[in-house]
Amino acid sequence: MITYDDFDKVDIRVGRILSAEEFPQARKPAYKLSIDFGPEIGVKRSSAQIVKHHNPAALVGTLVLAVVNFPVKQIGPFLSEVLTLGVADEQGDVALIRPSIEVPPGSRMF
Repeated sequence: MITYDDFDKVDIRVGRILSAEEFPQARKPAYKLSIDFGPEIGVKRSSAQIVKHHNPAALVGTLVLAVVNFPVKQIGPFLSEVLTLGVADEQGDVALIRPSIEVPPGSRMF
C-alpha cells in the first residue's frame, strides 16, 4: 500500500492535444501525440496506444490527463515525454481519461 504522500509525488496534469498522428514504428498500434500543458510545462510528446477507440483527427483539441513527471521513455525512434492516461475496456483496448468540463491546460489533478 502507498501513502498519500507517495501519490502526491505523481504530477498528473490536464493537457490539450495539438496533433495526433499514426505511429507505424511502434510494436503495438499507437499514435504520436503533441500535448500542450500550458505555460508552466509547455508542449510535450506522448506515445499512446489508443487507436481502437480514438481517431487521430478527432483527438485534436481534446483535453486529456497525463503524468508529466516520469522520465522520458524511448519508444522505437520516438521519445515519449509524458504518460497519457487511459483505461482498458473488456477487450483490453485503451480509452482516454478526459475531464468532463473545460478546464485550463496545466491544471493539476488532486
